[in-house]
Amino acid sequence: MTTRNPWRPTRRRLTDTLNSALAPVAACSLALGGLTTWVTAGKAGDPPRITVSPGRLLLPYGDTTRTAAFFDIANTGDADDRLLRVTSAETGGDVELSRHVMTGKAAASRERVTSVAVPAGRGLTMSPQDVDVILRPRAGWREGELIAFTLHFEHSGAVRTLALAVRPGNRSRAVTGVGESAR
Repeated sequence: MTTRNPWRPTRRRLTDTLNSALAPVAACSLALGGLTTWVTAGKAGDPPRITVSPGRLLLPYGDTTRTAAFFDIANTGDADDRLLRVTSAETGGDVELSRHVMTGKAAASRERVTSVAVPAGRGLTMSPQDVDVILRPRAGWREGELIAFTLHFEHSGAVRTLALAVRPGNRSRAVTGVGESAR
């Protein structure tokens, strides 16, 4: 009596094994080919590409204990990013993002925000009527002085820039070539 060896592959077992492996291999190959074509054609998109223009910082007036800084942020990439926070060693501390909110016909207030969207292909222009950076000024700042800031983004990391100290009402943007990546 001959016993059949169960571990010996038969032609049927090999065929069944190859057929069951063929479907996932074909699906992966098709997906990889499609993704390669998509990337090669330039359709995969770019990550966010953030640049920050030199800003302006309003000099405090009267007995105010807070002031504001404004920056123009461009995102030339294909993905959105978020401004998470702003820091500066040259201020009196407590730097925060803020948004102007209308509370009535002629009343407004500010609310602290934890982050601000920087849309792909557009960006963000800070202003007293929308988003700004609120901070405690340091004593002795003079008009024309440059104050260093670092803007921290969710995907793009830290970007260093300067803000020109100006009197309220002055829209000067005389600073050039100072927005740089801190990476």
